Amino acid sequence: MAKIATRGRILDAALEVFARKGYHRALVDDIVRASSTSKGAVYHHFANKQAVFLALVDDFAARLARAVAAAVDARQGALSKVEGALVAALATFAQNERLARLILLEAVSLGPVYQAKRSEVAGRFVALIQGYLDEAVADGSIRHLDTRVAALAWLGAVNEIVTQWLHGEVPDLEATIPALTRILLRSIGTGPKE
Repeated sequence: MAKIATRGRILDAALEVFARKGYHRALVDDIVRASSTSKGAVYHHFANKQAVFLALVDDFAARLARAVAAAVDARQGALSKVEGALVAALATFAQNERLARLILLEAVSLGPVYQAKRSEVAGRFVALIQGYLDEAVADGSIRHLDTRVAALAWLGAVNEIVTQWLHGEVPDLEATIPALTRILLRSIGTGPKE
């Protein structure tokens, strides 16, 4: 338990340091001071600063996946599950602004290792969305469509809304949920009529 607590403290401190200084200006020593640990503790859990950052990405992806899974489990019917997943994803980003800012804006310049991690995480979410869309096609909730393309478009839409929110162009991320949900559901031939 102590190792898990130390790892968590290091990640919490790293988030604070990266948010304040940016990835490139942050030093492992800054993370050590902010976490009240030692360099040995940081290097016991992480090979380097990049590994700390990638662990933050993985932890956020896991948090996002848990929120989506809980929302999906609480719903009945494939289409309702898709809608629940969208609502949970945007709410999770809204509740984790600093981390979203680091992952979507700051980390763009981190090169191939980060791009591979980002692609891996995006792939997991595309597969998740596609799975629910496939279920909706199978149960007749939506017409047959290329669910992979639809899942990519949905992920792109969510990514762009979140990015615009981080840039200050969208004042309230959670307020976009009803409109975005209607637009995305219409894109697959369903959703409320107005």
